[in-house]
Amino acid sequence: MDSPSPGRETTSARIESALLEDIAIGELGPADKLDETGLAARFGVSRTPVREALSRLLAQGVLVGGDKRGVRVAHYSREELAQMFEAMHEIEALCAGLAAQRLTLLARAELETAQAECLAAAESGDRLRYLKANEALHFLIYRATRNTYIENLAVDFRRRTGPFRAKKFATRADLIASAASHEELLQTIFSADSERASDGMRRHMTASFLRVLAVN
Repeated sequence: MDSPSPGRETTSARIESALLEDIAIGELGPADKLDETGLAARFGVSRTPVREALSRLLAQGVLVGGDKRGVRVAHYSREELAQMFEAMHEIEALCAGLAAQRLTLLARAELETAQAECLAAAESGDRLRYLKANEALHFLIYRATRNTYIENLAVDFRRRTGPFRAKKFATRADLIASAASHEELLQTIFSADSERASDGMRRHMTASFLRVLAVN
């Protein structure tokens, strides 16, 4: 089988990235079906790069095979979701602890900028804007670990649980409360105390998980 041309690979990677973001912020929900023809029209491409992007997402477990050769966003039972959050809980805590130890001035500035965007999005009541800002903030915490393997693992869990987590943000008050919780979390990371930062993230994730279970 021939390898994809560089141009086609770039196109399929762009589609893959866009779909991952849609899933992470809940624009595509659990069990939602993805249509190759519709996606090709959306991105203005043939079905070939769409098929390649979907194939990679299937391999990652973000999508699952459906009926009649269709694909859907992965859906999890409450027990499976609880197990995923248990793992995610510890990975996020590890990320916060390492970030506290290894935080650079640039990383701190990026986190402060990301939090300012979270606060602005929450105040405006713009749910989609907030979901994107919230993901960006957590991704920056992962990057601040300066450990690519841990960062990629954390990103993977976050993307898989995105559609479930997105449901907890139903009102402007939900957005404001979430943004406010970031303030305490970031102060623990900025303290340079890894244990304090890990505990801060555990509290943050426990509160988040309880709310996710309440709406799923």
